[in-house]
Amino acid sequence: MLKIFSVSRLVLLFLALTVYSGQSAAKETYQIAWTIYAGTMPLGYAQDHGILKKWGDIYGFNLEAVQLNDYMEAQTQFSADQFAAVVAITLDALTIPASSGIDTSVVVPLSTSVGSDGIILRGKNKTVADLKGKPINLVELSGSHYMLVRALESAGLSEKDVKIINTSDSDIGAIFSNKSSQAVSTWKPQLSEILKQYPDSSLVFDSSKIRGEIVDGLLVKTATIKREPNLGKAIAGAWFETVAMLSQSHPNHKQFMEYMAEQLSTTEADLASQFATIEFFTAEAGLEYITSDSFKTKMQQISAFAFSHGLLGDSAASADHVGIEAGDGKTIGNSKNVKLRFPSEWLKGVAQ
Repeated sequence: MLKIFSVSRLVLLFLALTVYSGQSAAKETYQIAWTIYAGTMPLGYAQDHGILKKWGDIYGFNLEAVQLNDYMEAQTQFSADQFAAVVAITLDALTIPASSGIDTSVVVPLSTSVGSDGIILRGKNKTVADLKGKPINLVELSGSHYMLVRALESAGLSEKDVKIINTSDSDIGAIFSNKSSQAVSTWKPQLSEILKQYPDSSLVFDSSKIRGEIVDGLLVKTATIKREPNLGKAIAGAWFETVAMLSQSHPNHKQFMEYMAEQLSTTEADLASQFATIEFFTAEAGLEYITSDSFKTKMQQISAFAFSHGLLGDSAASADHVGIEAGDGKTIGNSKNVKLRFPSEWLKGVAQ
């Protein structure tokens, strides 16, 4: 009997180990697509220094960040289910996955541009009004295009008063070397490089004047986050643990800055300059942002731009075509077609 009992125990132990091994092999993997920019570099650090892995392990899945070379390709692959999450500005969250019918949640608002994006016009002491009649190079239908529209509005102008020339962001710097190029709307580091190379030019407008409108967020499909709500906890935990290193008093601050400067092929001084024009949200600030009345106004402005440029789809009859759920549960636009959400639960979890 003792022998039979021992064998039975061994069989049970083997079966248990087999089941456990099978579960481990089937461990879910969630990948975040991102592209290089000072404001998204904390994701690279979190990947390379085990922070994403740690937070994934806490909740029993693999969490990874995968760097892509092309921002729009990252959006396309996210929409095609190649990635569980992606970093995008809120304009693109609305016009790419949400407007195509993919219910999308911005798990964490990451940062807002407060000078990382700007409009440069050739010549000293120029203003936005001087853009009238000028050709302007920019990435069409991007945040730079949106910023231009907001700048023109501030001077009583519209897109009809300028000539927009669609230009790849990688070509913006080279384009401005040609004197026929009069103005560009772009972002850092290209923005800084152009201003440095052409000191006889004027920065006539920058994103600090539309604070809270060019915002990076971390997007996840709503169906995915409903199936695995711990993914929101892991993403929020990893992100806020990493951006805390921006504080000079943090013990890992120096290592953090050195890593990012190396990855961006720049100096720590230049990196600090880039960070000076990016306002990273704390969990508390992010929560306040997505529940505020000003957030709803800003999203209405973004929706209006998207609709006027045909970015909400052929069936869109108005700027309210896609419903947007704010952090307080209120809906901006069509409550029967909510496809973009700004949930508050994971920000609240970190804040508490």
